[in-house]
Amino acid sequence: MSFNAFQNSSFDELDLTSFEGHRRFGEQPESYAVDTDPDGPPEGDRWSSWDGATHGPKPRPDWVITDLGAVEADLGVLKTGKEADVHLVRRWVPGDAGRDVLMAGKRYRSSDHRMFHRDAGYLEGRRVRKSRETRAMRTRTSFGKQLISGLWAFAEFETLVRLWNEGLPVPYPVQMGEDEMLMEFIGSPGGEAAPRLAQTRPGADVLPELFEQLRAAMIRLAELGWAHGDLSPYNVLLDERGGSPRLVLIDWPQVVDVIGNPHGPEFLERDARNMCDWFTRRGYEVDEGMFFGDLMAAATSRW
Repeated sequence: MSFNAFQNSSFDELDLTSFEGHRRFGEQPESYAVDTDPDGPPEGDRWSSWDGATHGPKPRPDWVITDLGAVEADLGVLKTGKEADVHLVRRWVPGDAGRDVLMAGKRYRSSDHRMFHRDAGYLEGRRVRKSRETRAMRTRTSFGKQLISGLWAFAEFETLVRLWNEGLPVPYPVQMGEDEMLMEFIGSPGGEAAPRLAQTRPGADVLPELFEQLRAAMIRLAELGWAHGDLSPYNVLLDERGGSPRLVLIDWPQVVDVIGNPHGPEFLERDARNMCDWFTRRGYEVDEGMFFGDLMAAATSRW
């Protein structure tokens, strides 16, 4: 499916069979005394996974490395979750000291290890083209669980593409493979991830600006007809690179069509409540009801 087709569908009639599979890379045993993989990279865990992946939007940031001769290494887990784990991935070009970047690699769990009890409410309003696939997803057969896993991963990547193009504060989506999405790492050059908003204690003078950033992002998202669906201070990063703090919204697999999903307004209201509660507890009181009203007005303005 092209991105334009996805953009016009609002999660309607996604054709999961069009999402191509990609090559996996296995770990090599360390006990062998001989080189059992003569075609392996000269350094690092694997060759660059850029080739064969679905790529992020253009123009690409300058830091994105597309060289097929680049190599990658897994530097460890940044975050664990119910649907996926996020790893710190380094990609660099051997022999070129200036071509070196850290990325966040989100690796989705297989259908056997995902938690599906929360999926039903989020998936309402998203349909696939074949009735057999729709039934399988509804009845949670093994095939249906595989489809749901693919739908969540594919939806998150395409959502990030759309939101990045709209100028919203999200990580740049570098590429999507079979079971891993690589995206911009929000953190220091040394590999220290930016803290979640819930872990921070911004000064009173900073809170009004941070709330205005949040408000602008959520209003624009609502104008597109969407709600994050699981927004909380744990899904917002505070990026202080460059001196001026900014919010970055993460974790988008459950994004909800506010109008197409009958529970859409409930998800939107919960997102607003979660964020308003945090700012109020930090000493900057905001009117949750008024904020939600503004969001609903934005979401229905296109109808």
